[in-house]
Amino acid sequence: MLGKHKYVIVSMVLLAAAVSLIVIEDNDARAQEQRRPMSRVRSRWDRMPQQDHSPIPSNEQEKKILDILEDMFQNQRGGMMNVPPEDGRLLRLLTEAVGAKHVVEIGTSNGYSGIWFCLALRTTGGKLTTHEIDARRAALARENFKRAGVDKIVTLVEGDAHETVARLKEPIDILFIDADKPGYIDYFNKLLPLVRHGGLILAHNTNMAGQMQDYITAITTNPELETLFVLQQGAGVGVTLKKRQSGN
Repeated sequence: MLGKHKYVIVSMVLLAAAVSLIVIEDNDARAQEQRRPMSRVRSRWDRMPQQDHSPIPSNEQEKKILDILEDMFQNQRGGMMNVPPEDGRLLRLLTEAVGAKHVVEIGTSNGYSGIWFCLALRTTGGKLTTHEIDARRAALARENFKRAGVDKIVTLVEGDAHETVARLKEPIDILFIDADKPGYIDYFNKLLPLVRHGGLILAHNTNMAGQMQDYITAITTNPELETLFVLQQGAGVGVTLKKRQSGN
């Protein structure tokens, strides 16, 4: 009997030790997740259903534009630093949802993200003003806008956007920043006054926070703004609302 009691006692001690180790490891894991909030969000995102279907066009014009986008994705994306298709769909969705009349884009590249915006703008009666510093990319973007049949609602401004945005005077419904990462804060500071209350500031590649820390701090500490970070294909999109004021 004594031998059996000893066996039970030893077993209970070993079980208690194992439980303690599990609790310690769980607490360590929780602490690490708290120190790395983006990692925690990413791990949860990985468990969410992923986009595995293409947009369904509602008419021939939309089909034509989507076909052009697919062609650009397959044959032009090398070296263009385009948004992934999932992010393009998000841009279109947000633009149409807010009924945007004026979208300002910093970083045209070959026009890929701009055409996603135009998918919405052609139905909202809006327009796109897009800025590109590279002459070769700007020329390619003009060709793509024309191919997609949206060139009449696009104004492409060629040059250094840090300087050319000073020409903007009209209200902005959506501002999209996808250019030099350390420059995000400069674009933001210069254009925030033009963004209407209820408008959006969208920033691409927010997973590269180390290169745009001033911008991240600005959009997450301003009480007049509300920001969420959406992880899409690992790129990250910051969605910032310029809050409406009472009566607006």
